[in-house]
Formats: sequence, C-alpha cells, structure tokens
Amino acid sequence: MELAIRNSDASSVQVADAVFGVDYKPGLVHQVVTAYTAGARAGTKAQKNRSAVSGGGSKPYRQKGTGRARAGTSRSPLWRTGGVTFAAQPRSYDQKVNRKMYRGALRSILSELVRDERLILVPELSVAEAKTKAVRAKLAELGIERALILVDEIDDRLALGARNLPGVWLDTANGVDPVSLVAAEQVIVTEAALRRLEERLS
Repeated sequence: MELAIRNSDASSVQVADAVFGVDYKPGLVHQVVTAYTAGARAGTKAQKNRSAVSGGGSKPYRQKGTGRARAGTSRSPLWRTGGVTFAAQPRSYDQKVNRKMYRGALRSILSELVRDERLILVPELSVAEAKTKAVRAKLAELGIERALILVDEIDDRLALGARNLPGVWLDTANGVDPVSLVAAEQVIVTEAALRRLEERLS
C-alpha cells in the first residue's frame, strides 16, 4: 500500500501491508495495553498482619476481674499497636504478553491510525535551534498542535524544543509503546522512523 507524504517532492511512499494494512483487533489491543499499564504498577506496598508484628507473646492481663474486655494478645488488629487486618503484601502486577501478541497489537494500532488519517508522514523533522517556538512553527506548518512525534534517533535540539509543548511527545520508532500510540491524537513519523517500524514489526 501507499502512504501520502507531506512537504516532499514525492507524493507517496510504498509501505508494507503486513504492518500498516492489517485489520483492527480491539481485543488484542485491549489486552496488550492493559498488560503494559499493569506492568508499570509498583506493587511494593507492604503492611504487617498480626503474625508479623513483633511482641504479643503473652496474655497482656488476666482474663477476669479487671473490668476490661478479655484479650489474648496485644498484637490484635483491635489494638493500636496491633497488626493490620487483611494487610497488603508486595506483589507483581505483570501480565504475560508474548512477542507475537505485542507486535500484532502495534501493527493493529498503526493500521487503524492510517485508516483514520491520523498518521502523518514527513520526510524528516528537525529544528535549527533548541527552541520551543521553532518546534511549534514546524508543527504549525503541518496544521498540528498536539501529536506524538516518532523519529529514528532522538535529536537533542528537537527534544529540548518539544518538551515544554503541552500534548507533544517525542519517541523513537524502536522505543514507542502501544499506550502512547493509542493515546495520541496525531502521530507524526519521519521516513527513517517509518522504515524502522517496518523492520521492527515485519
């Protein structure tokens, strides 16, 4: 299939149907996105239950005659110094997603971006100086304010110029993740990054 290219002498470029022309699979995309976001959870919260709290080996006071409620241990969750009921324990939220599923989800998302005309292909994207206004001017030429920019390699001037623009993210074709692609209103990709994506997902 062919993709239209902006601001270039060539009107279009040939791309692989197996990467940019596949059917959208919402179930697969949902599973991969959910697994990706779940993997970012720390799962390090830890509390002590009554068996993990120190002390409490002996009965704090006699059973009868004190006028107080009976107690067998000072580590009971009812006590201020006791353990926590249903205490949170460290855990992993990781979900298994194999490489074939991950790549399939990326291909599905990219193909949907092409169908929705939200994937903007440009020959290259660079700025002469690391200024926010320079990046904003580049985006204005394309008629875009908010976008995910995909490049082959990160350019320091472009990265510094884009980091203060709200709704603008910069990433590489090798490092882009499904969550970023799904969340992006528009995706600007350079020709070099496009070929890198083809190589990565073919």
